[in-house]
Amino acid sequence: MTRSQNVFVCLTLCFISFATCAKPPVSKIEPPSWWVGMNNRQLQLMVYGDQIATLAVETDSKGWQIQSVEKTDNTNYLFINLEIHPDASAGDYQLQFKSAGKTVQTFNYRLDARAANAAARQGFNPSDVIYLITPDRFINGDYANDQVSSLKEGIDRSHEGGRYGGDLKGIIDNLDYLADMGYTQIWLNPVLQNDQNKYSYHGYSTTDYYQIDSRYGDNKLYQALSKKARQKGIGLIKDVILNHIGSDHPWMSNLPSKDWTNHGKDFVPTTHRRETLHDPYATQEDIEAFASGWFVPTMPDLNQRNALLATYLIQNSIWWIEFADLSGIRLDTYPYPDKDFLSQYTQAVMAEYPNFNLVGEEWSLNPSLIAYWQRGKIRHNDYQSEMPSMMDFPLQEALIKGLKEKETWATGISKIYQTLAADFVYADPYNLTIFPDNHDMSRIHTQLDHDVALTKMAMAFFATTRGIPQIFYGTEVLMANPGTDKHGIIRSEFPGGWKDHQSSALTGIGLSKDALDMQNYTRKLLNWRKKTNVIHQGKLTHYTPKDGVYVYFRHNDQSKVMVVMNKTEESRELNPDNFPSMLNGIKFGIDVISGEKYSLTNPFKVNAKTAVILEIK
Repeated sequence: MTRSQNVFVCLTLCFISFATCAKPPVSKIEPPSWWVGMNNRQLQLMVYGDQIATLAVETDSKGWQIQSVEKTDNTNYLFINLEIHPDASAGDYQLQFKSAGKTVQTFNYRLDARAANAAARQGFNPSDVIYLITPDRFINGDYANDQVSSLKEGIDRSHEGGRYGGDLKGIIDNLDYLADMGYTQIWLNPVLQNDQNKYSYHGYSTTDYYQIDSRYGDNKLYQALSKKARQKGIGLIKDVILNHIGSDHPWMSNLPSKDWTNHGKDFVPTTHRRETLHDPYATQEDIEAFASGWFVPTMPDLNQRNALLATYLIQNSIWWIEFADLSGIRLDTYPYPDKDFLSQYTQAVMAEYPNFNLVGEEWSLNPSLIAYWQRGKIRHNDYQSEMPSMMDFPLQEALIKGLKEKETWATGISKIYQTLAADFVYADPYNLTIFPDNHDMSRIHTQLDHDVALTKMAMAFFATTRGIPQIFYGTEVLMANPGTDKHGIIRSEFPGGWKDHQSSALTGIGLSKDALDMQNYTRKLLNWRKKTNVIHQGKLTHYTPKDGVYVYFRHNDQSKVMVVMNKTEESRELNPDNFPSMLNGIKFGIDVISGEKYSLTNPFKVNAKTAVILEIK
């Protein structure tokens, strides 16, 4: 065959099969799939492709219909608004993309069947203890994915901000350890693709909202983690960032619309003045400077006032809940996105999953600012929110001051009492998420000056007071960051998570006596908590502290738990007669850690820097 004949044949085949000889116009559709039987039957598809907006879209599939097609100022994007019929069946649904009336591409879109009782899923609640994991720093279960050629940053364990190689397989392989310790939920710092040049282990600079980062695994492995964790009685909480993306997200080189991000591609920093959202005297300029500014230059600020983006973000969270069978979402930098969007977001997610739980990060020490966002709060401006839980930063600070400050009438352990006494500002303080520390602050053992006794007291407090406890990985073996507050050091490797480690929290080999003691204490405490309903659902009643001793009770009609915290350097004698409304007629209590029997009809001693937890039946 001559060269001219070859050209003729190729051109002929091009006309016969567009897909064979030309690049299909559709490069990507998000969400990549959906489900029949959802409460909200509206679905918006973001379609990306070269000049895709110049094409018409049709469907002849029964079970759904196109309501409208929206375009932006960027002809490489098209948004298809669909309605899924209530009796639609699972299967492939076709979209025809046409030019001048002729189909140039047919795209098969998948609608799946929902799992049984998917809408009724139970979110995390006060019966749970959440284990917060920074995946890159926890356990390296698959050394083959440490380097991924398609992603910018490779492994560098010599650098405190580098990638170390922890992954999803490491977590899956050690679920027995987590279950044995008494953890019932795991919250992973973000695991979506972060294809940034550096610091990508951090996870908060998303470059693909629908793909697990290949250095952790893939979407199927994330799905497997959730399934296998549930088999161990452990739920999975996803860390979601609504406020910003990574500077290397493909959007930044091809924005879906000019107003997709605040300030376009130019870095304008936020003021971080969250108070402006609530300040009755605030100017609009100050509010805008907070809400529309970027966190840092590598985190472009998303403009959720764009309705298309708002829908994209809402659908993305719902997709992951359904796809990975999640039991919760933790929302990063909660007050930073558009305020009206947050209302829309929480209402949409909770309407789809009424028993679900979301927790927001409002890093403020002012309880009023945190309380504002929680569902059920009566607000001065009638703002509507369906946010069930918030992170309780004021209580975390109060615990540190309470255990470290010198005892006076106004300082010391009274700080804990004073903070809890202000719980009237919250709609539901029992559904707040409480914690001794997290991934963004010094570890609790370091905050308490590496005092093992005080660290145990902190653990006892967060395991028994109101709220949902969250424990940072490695706290159970006294991981610390002495002499520095660098985040890369705070998020150090979990002992035993790498082959070259000399000590292991997983086996106990090489751990110090104090670390082993703390691990055993935590295990016993959390497993007791797991089976103790009064801690999950009982009321909290406390007494004003005296002489460095704070006493409180968790109680219901069936049982009581008495907690005595003595933070002083010497033992204290406690007279049960000082607690008549709680101990009237009760003769003894059992220490849940030691098993020791305490008489509650006579005074007893509480050792220095000790929390005694007595179960009363």
